[in-house]
Parts: sequence; structure tokens; C-alpha cells
Amino acid sequence: MDFLQNFHLDQMQWIMLTLTALLIGMSKTGVFGVVTVMVPVMAYQFGGKLSTGVILPMLIMADIFAVAYYRRHAEWKYLIKLIPWAFAGVLLGTWVGKLIDDETFKSIMGVIILASVVIMIWRDYRRVTSIPDFWWFSMLMGLAAGFTTMVGNLAGAVTALYFLSMRLPKNAFIGTGAWFYLLVNSFKVPFHVFSWETITLETFELNLLMFPLIAAGAFLGVKITGYLSDEFYRKFVIGVTLLSAGLLFV
Repeated sequence: MDFLQNFHLDQMQWIMLTLTALLIGMSKTGVFGVVTVMVPVMAYQFGGKLSTGVILPMLIMADIFAVAYYRRHAEWKYLIKLIPWAFAGVLLGTWVGKLIDDETFKSIMGVIILASVVIMIWRDYRRVTSIPDFWWFSMLMGLAAGFTTMVGNLAGAVTALYFLSMRLPKNAFIGTGAWFYLLVNSFKVPFHVFSWETITLETFELNLLMFPLIAAGAFLGVKITGYLSDEFYRKFVIGVTLLSAGLLFV
């Protein structure tokens, strides 16, 4: 207990942190987007910018679980088009993040997420089955994903739009996303450490403390996803993405 008291967290912060760690594990191994609903809560408990640094190492731990399990299902031809632009988006987000406040953070992310959901629903309603394989589509999605993941760890809606537009089945969706986030989240670490100073030795020790919960969540995510059909999974992704966007405006 003395060790836990060194982090100077109150009871509610511990509850939210442990729940977030569990949901991060589940989200990364298939129960897509469930952790997104915790992002506004973590921002309220720890502050908008600091919360991104608290969450990031936990995301990377869960990314490793996801890559280990789904690595064979990744579609690298889509990742190669997306990753360079995502890195550029991270750089843009790092710069913008030093200029705007937390409320502006949330408003920008909410607008991007809602726009992504509208496009996904419109494509389903119009029964659009063609794959938008244009260079500018990958560029826009990559920049938006990199920007939103840097300013709030909330690129899920953007990558969901991209991967669903590519008509990836469930396992390919998860496997491709796993590699994308492991690479991009790892790329973000130096900027959080040296530019924003939101990852410190204390926050990293806190992350390590959450590792068992992340592992448990990853195990649950694999089990739950195994029961979901591709069609239900697509609808689930859209629904959770829409919910997370709404929470940003609360």
C-alpha cells in the first residue's frame, strides 16, 4: 500500500486507471473502440494532455499482445500507404498540441470522428462496395490518424473508416490495425517524453503496475471477438465509434 501511495492518486483515479487498462487490452485484441469511451474520463481525471502520456505506454503494451496474436492477418499493402502520412500527422499533432487547450483538443477530435462515422454510414446506405484506392485518400486518412492519435490517442475512428473502406474482414482489420498502432504509438514516445513531457519515470512505473490488467483484457478481447461475425463486427465498430464521438462533446 505504501508503494501505491507514492503515486498520489485518489480512489476514483485508481478505479478509472484500472478500468482503462482492462479495456485497452480488450480493444487492441478485437473489441474495437471500447477504450475510446474512457478517453474523456481519463482526460477529466488527469488532465487532457497528461492523460495522453499516461495512456500511451499501456496502449503499446496492448499493441504487442495484438501483434503477437494477429500478426499473420495484417495487410501490408495498406499499411505501407498509410504509415508515412501517419508519421507526418504525429509531427503536426505535436506542434499543434503545444498551441491549443484541452477543450479545443476535444472539439477537433469530435468533429473528425463524427465526420468519419457519417462517411462510413453513407457508404453502407448507398451500398458502396468499391475500394477508394486513391493516393489522396490514404494521405488524408494517414494525416488525420497521426494527428488525432497524437493529440488524444483517438485515431480509432479514422483508421476504422480507412480499413472498413478497404473492406477488410474482421481478422485482417484487427491484424492490420495492430501493426499500424504499434508502429505509430512507438513513434510518438519521444515527443511525449521530450516535447510534451507527459511520460515520466513515475507515469511509466504506473503503467507497469497496470500490465496484468492489460494482459487480462487482451485475453478477453480474443475470446469475445471469436464469437462475432464479420457483419456484426462492422456494425459494432461503427456504433462504438459514434458513441465515443458523442462523449467528446459532453
